[in-house]
Amino acid sequence: MPKLGVNIDHVATLRQARREFDPDPIHAAQICERVGADSIVAHLREDRRHINEKDIWQLRKVVKTRLNLELSLNVKIVKIVSLVKPDQATIVPERREEITTEGGLDVIRNRMRISRANHLLQKNGIEVSLFIAPDKKQIQTTHELGIKVIELHTGQYALAKTKTALKHELKKLVEMTAYAQSLGLTVNAGHGLKYDNTSVIAGIKGMNELNIGHSIISRSIFVGLESAVKEMLKMIK
Repeated sequence: MPKLGVNIDHVATLRQARREFDPDPIHAAQICERVGADSIVAHLREDRRHINEKDIWQLRKVVKTRLNLELSLNVKIVKIVSLVKPDQATIVPERREEITTEGGLDVIRNRMRISRANHLLQKNGIEVSLFIAPDKKQIQTTHELGIKVIELHTGQYALAKTKTALKHELKKLVEMTAYAQSLGLTVNAGHGLKYDNTSVIAGIKGMNELNIGHSIISRSIFVGLESAVKEMLKMIK
């Protein structure tokens, strides 16, 4: 069964609405772990729109499973994450204007910048993952850089409006998961996964972990965070 990583960014998004102290994303992380989450995910963005430096230092102290910090290739952010020393650092594309991450990282175009970031992060004992599209060339280049973990972007699958489009996107994810595994890569997936579309992705052979945030935090408004996490774990099973 794939593991579940819970992204707590949107707990901090709600906190930022009033620029106060609650809800506390650190407390949210502890609840998620207590009810079965396998890792905690948080994204330290350049604009600090939700998670901030204080959060990631506190998360490093309290997270007992695995801490996976998402980050851009911004040199300052890479240095901060290398000091915090999460268990995993997932490099993602980032634009100031975007509402959420819009696609996978272009590994080919950013090869040298990724190589430098990877060197610094791995030197500090941090496992590096790249958030990429389910594309053979992107996966191949990741392998050439010596990076052992990828997270496949499931956004196009989640946005598919027709059965034909859904089938096409799922086929890409299945085939690229198998291809990446043939190169010895660990495959995770995430973005746009909800309670009604996660079980199919969880069923892909060899899928290691699903990273899900917005749908869980949204669901928690109505049923509570413990129940929301448990329900997603049930979907994965």
